[in-house]
Amino acid sequence: MPTPEEAMALFSKRLSALLNEHNINQAELAKKLGVSESTVGKWLLMKSLPRMGIIQKLSELFQVSKSYFLEEIVDDRRTYYLNPETAELAEQLRTNAGLRMLFKASADLDPDKMKEAYNYVQYLKSKEPK
Repeated sequence: MPTPEEAMALFSKRLSALLNEHNINQAELAKKLGVSESTVGKWLLMKSLPRMGIIQKLSELFQVSKSYFLEEIVDDRRTYYLNPETAELAEQLRTNAGLRMLFKASADLDPDKMKEAYNYVQYLKSKEPK
């Protein structure tokens, strides 16, 4: 069990990383959670921890488990997928906004249209200078 100081440090580190990853500032997060900016600042400065209800809101907002904020997990949240190829694809979708956009746009296409989209992407790639 981590000490209160360790828990605050881990929470701060994880929250800060998620804010950067999602390009959200303290003011925006405070508004989404219904707390003051100074409260968010205290979390980031390792001065306090939020109540479990706020951690639940954060986990929903950032799509991570509640334990992600509070437990030092060696494998991290990115090892959810056991198949390495699936894990790599999931990581690419998580970190690449353009890829996420294409994935979402093509997700409900019928197989023939998906093949057309694939062929068009291959065509565009062939036109890029190497």
